[in-house]
Amino acid sequence: MLEDPRAGTANQALGIAERLGVPFRRVKLRFGALAGVPWPWPTLAGLADHSAFAPPWPRLVVSAGRRAAPVARWLGRRGARLVHCMRPGWGAGEFDLLVLGSHDGAAPGANMLEILGSTHRVTPAALAAAPLLHPAPEIALLLGGPVRGVGMDVTLAVKIAQQTAELGRFLWVTTSRRTGEAATEAVAAALAATPHRLHRFGGDGPNPYLSLLAQAKRIVVTGDSVSMLSEALMSPAPLLVAEPPWLGRRHRALLEALVSRGLAAPLGSAPPPPRAPLDETGRVAQLIRQRGWI
Repeated sequence: MLEDPRAGTANQALGIAERLGVPFRRVKLRFGALAGVPWPWPTLAGLADHSAFAPPWPRLVVSAGRRAAPVARWLGRRGARLVHCMRPGWGAGEFDLLVLGSHDGAAPGANMLEILGSTHRVTPAALAAAPLLHPAPEIALLLGGPVRGVGMDVTLAVKIAQQTAELGRFLWVTTSRRTGEAATEAVAAALAATPHRLHRFGGDGPNPYLSLLAQAKRIVVTGDSVSMLSEALMSPAPLLVAEPPWLGRRHRALLEALVSRGLAAPLGSAPPPPRAPLDETGRVAQLIRQRGWI
C-alpha cells in the first residue's frame, strides 16, 4: 500500500488494504521537488527516497492521489496488479481498477468502479467495538471546515451548532483540523446553556468519533468533507448535511446524489427515511477478492 503524506488521501488506499484481510506493507511516500510534475510515464522520479522499492515485487498495489500514480505504474511494470483511488492523471488505462467517486464526474471506463463518496478506514467491526458514550449521543455534530485550512467562519459554526442542538435533548460535537480554534471556542460559548459534550480536535481524552457514528440517533455533518460524509454513511442513523457557502462543484454533486437517493437530507429539513449502512470500501475489497488479486 502506497501511503501519501496527506492523511485524507492515504486513508482511501489504507481503508481498502485493511479490508482485504491479508497482511500488507505500508510504504510511506516521501515526495521530492519533482513530485508535482505530471509524469506521463511510470517513474519514481517524484520521490525523495527510493529505498523501499526493491524485489520481491508485490502482487497487488493499492494507492491514492495523483502524486502516487506514477509510482504505482512503475510497480505495475514489474508485475503488480494496480488499484488506485482518485484521478491518476496520465496512464489511467494502466490501472487494473480505478476507484472514483461519482462526484468526480469521470467518463466511464472498463477499469473504473464508481462509488458514492470515498473509501475510508471506518469498518463495521470498529463501530461494533466503539466504547459506549455517557450520556448517550442522541444527536452528533461533526464539524469540518474550509479545505484550505483557514478555519470555519465563526458565525456559521455557531449557527450550525445551535440549529443542530434543536434536534434533541443532548448534543455531542466533535471538530476537525479544519474547524479552527476560533470557531471551536465560539461553538463552546454558544452551547454553554445547552446539554452537550464538545471534543476539540487534538484535545485531551479519547476521540469519540467512532462512538458517535455507532451510537447517535441522528448525525449532522458539514458538507465540506467527503471523508466525513462517507464515514457517516456507515451508520444507519439519519444523516443531515449542513451546507457551507464555500462548497465547490464536486462537493455539491455528492450532496445532490445523497439527497436524490434518500441517503441524506439538508439540515433544517425532514430527516431521510431509514436505510442500511452504506459500505463502499467493503464493496471495493469484495471485488478485489472476487477477481483473485490477493
